[in-house]
Amino acid sequence: MLSLRPVFILLGVITAVRAAEIPKAPPDLPPDQRFKTDILLIVAHPDDETVVSAYLAKAIFDEHKRVSVIFGTRGNGGGNEAGNEQADALSTVREIEAREALAAFGVLHVWFLDGPDTPGQDVLRSLETWHHGEALAKVVRLVRLTRPEVILTWLPVYVAGENHGDHQASSVIATEAFDLAGDPTVFPEQLSQPRNRRDINNLTEGLHPWQPKKLYFFSDASHVDFQQGQGPSYNPKAVSPAQGVSYARLAAEEMAYHLTQGDTGQFATDALKKGDLKFFEEPVQLVFGKSLVKSSSTGDILEGITPGSIPYARVSGYQASEKSGLSIELAGPWAFYREFWKAHDILQLASLLKQPEVMISPGEKLTLPITITNSEATAREVTLQAILPEGWREERGRAVYPVDARGSYTVQTVLQSPAGAQKGWVNPDIIWKAEAGGKEIGSIHMRVLIGGGGLPQ
Repeated sequence: MLSLRPVFILLGVITAVRAAEIPKAPPDLPPDQRFKTDILLIVAHPDDETVVSAYLAKAIFDEHKRVSVIFGTRGNGGGNEAGNEQADALSTVREIEAREALAAFGVLHVWFLDGPDTPGQDVLRSLETWHHGEALAKVVRLVRLTRPEVILTWLPVYVAGENHGDHQASSVIATEAFDLAGDPTVFPEQLSQPRNRRDINNLTEGLHPWQPKKLYFFSDASHVDFQQGQGPSYNPKAVSPAQGVSYARLAAEEMAYHLTQGDTGQFATDALKKGDLKFFEEPVQLVFGKSLVKSSSTGDILEGITPGSIPYARVSGYQASEKSGLSIELAGPWAFYREFWKAHDILQLASLLKQPEVMISPGEKLTLPITITNSEATAREVTLQAILPEGWREERGRAVYPVDARGSYTVQTVLQSPAGAQKGWVNPDIIWKAEAGGKEIGSIHMRVLIGGGGLPQ
């Protein structure tokens, strides 16, 4: 009987030879670890980071966490307390100040979006001047590059004393980036395709989707009551074991780099000279946004964070709600936020304030956009009129408005506050009432705080 052993041996040799002819591919490189961050801070202006720098000191020096920062603007607006530079020259100086201030904390990964510093209180105006889509693409790219566990940003709520449109624009874009960076269908040109890393003609950017795990907000509103218990709080009076001084002092030292800003850099410098750190000892109060890992709303910002990626988490997204009859509502930023919170699954922010509020200076005009909606099948006429506190004057708004069937009419109402108005909450509230056919169809109550100075920068 013929033995098959030589045949098997021959086949084995042939197989081994063929296997030896197939080259072994090099290992695929992981994402660049140099830029991996724990906390990505997304704010509007150079010096905005000072609002939470006491917490950042704790995270960096004592918990050894990696922090990166994105500024929406270079701060080309406003005054200059340190020199004659203005406009673009000022923005160059403020960028240097921000980089040096953060470098003192060991934070070297800092980016600027090139949005113009846009004075005003309307988030939609700032989003317009920043070129919203372009700015969002840049932030999504940086989220995918730095792969943060937590995103920390301004509060996307119109609050008295913290209604700077740029601050809110940075928070809107940060929230959108949180929800979009993990979606491979969003800005897909940023993502990876098979490539030869030595070929300069590569297409696409080589990044990967990344889903951050937690989102937190902060505010420098003129009143802090609405923030209490809404997220973790940190005590700047505590002493850093690594640095041997309080977090308040570290925060003051970081702020002192921003000398072009008299209410920040020079203020901090004077406080350090006098040894008066009371301003910096106020608790750093954060507002919980959302978490995709197991975590309590008031627990530490990094509670529940474990190494590694998590799956992309789809949000609810915008869905139009049906209306009936005749109705009125605040338009502009207020209308935007009502839908924004729902679309991004942060609807709890709607309950932070009992009613809409705004801060203005004595004698300043108050502009409130109001939309009248007619969901009926026939055109209607709606009368809009204001009920004002003593000394206030109506400049625009009171009229009978024709509203098309299944249409709407947006009114820019303008009220003049008294030049001698005392600081504090106006009592009673500003009220706009709407009537149709002799019946009231709705009203808008606005809480107004009379303050001083301009907008926070």
